[in-house]
Amino acid sequence: MKQTTVGGNRKKIINALMMAGLIVIFIAYMFPFVMVVINSLKQKRDIIKSPFSWLFTIKGLSFDNFVKAFTQMDFLNAFKNSLIVTVSATALVTLLAAMLAYYIVRHKNWISNITFALMVASMIIPFQAIMIPLVSIYGGTLNILNHRLTLIFMHTGFSMAMSVFMFHGFLNGNIPIALEEAAYIDGCTHAQTFFKIVFPLLKPIISTMVILNALAFWNDFLLPSLVLTDKKLLTLPLSTYSFYGTYSADYGTIMAGLLLCVIPILVLYVALQKQIINGVVAGAVK
Repeated sequence: MKQTTVGGNRKKIINALMMAGLIVIFIAYMFPFVMVVINSLKQKRDIIKSPFSWLFTIKGLSFDNFVKAFTQMDFLNAFKNSLIVTVSATALVTLLAAMLAYYIVRHKNWISNITFALMVASMIIPFQAIMIPLVSIYGGTLNILNHRLTLIFMHTGFSMAMSVFMFHGFLNGNIPIALEEAAYIDGCTHAQTFFKIVFPLLKPIISTMVILNALAFWNDFLLPSLVLTDKKLLTLPLSTYSFYGTYSADYGTIMAGLLLCVIPILVLYVALQKQIINGVVAGAVK
């Protein structure tokens, strides 16, 4: 009886410590974001004087920083550019990765095995290692930089490996081949079987990859900064760079601009969070 009581108390203590640790980690993780929200509503002098003060200690709170950021960063044009690039690249990656993963899973031969192995191996290569050759080839040799299509093409290529890997894991464990065999018996072609039978069943992993890729494309700064120089083509992350001066920066406007960039993708995540969790779990390698 005493052993049971001691074991139960020890388990409660461990659970309490784990909960306390998770709360501390959550606070540490959310603190910077909360500070950005708070400081975006302050005036510049208040941010410099007391950047960690809470809202109720500051007078003169306003949304002037958001109005200034909206105008200075040309928000509507930058939003349009980000939306075109993100939607186009995400759609291409989703469709092409699903098709390639389906071929690799259903056609076990040396070509598919080598292709999958090379794609998985390519994920360990850092982007910085190919950044300079990429700009040299596309900018100097081909002269096709400063185009949205070039950026969409690069985003698609760099995201294919991870997307194929995730689709491959989902197809292996969740799509029975009997469904496809039944479709072939009923007279469906390979294309009809994929788009009418297999592709709709990929909804959980599609939702996961859509949010992950869209988040990466929407927030990417490095690749667009190498490809785009025309102010009319700048995406939202690039447009926030206009807030930084040579010797100073308007921190309130910067934080307001960052929030304006985050809100659209945050809404997408909230709308798809259930499918994202299901897709990650179902797409795990079994």
